[in-house]
Amino acid sequence: MLRRKPTRLELKLDDIEEFESIRKDLESRKKQREDAEVAAAGEEAAAAAAIALGADHKSREQIINDRIGYKPQPKAGGRAAHFGTFEF
Repeated sequence: MLRRKPTRLELKLDDIEEFESIRKDLESRKKQREDAEVAAAGEEAAAAAAIALGADHKSREQIINDRIGYKPQPKAGGRAAHFGTFEF
């Protein structure tokens, strides 16, 4: 295998300016996202207060299912539910 000398990398002023602009852009996006999360947390607190006041009488399980988007389907009873259409 042939060895070669290491490539020299030089940091230029344009590279530094580009890095700074990208970093500022990412920081501003992060701040906007945090502000949006704070606003969403405030809305959730208001919803929790409405639930606590009795505006909506759901069980704890129903509230959690609504929050995570889970919609339970009723289970079919009987032997056919376990074995499909097979008959014994």
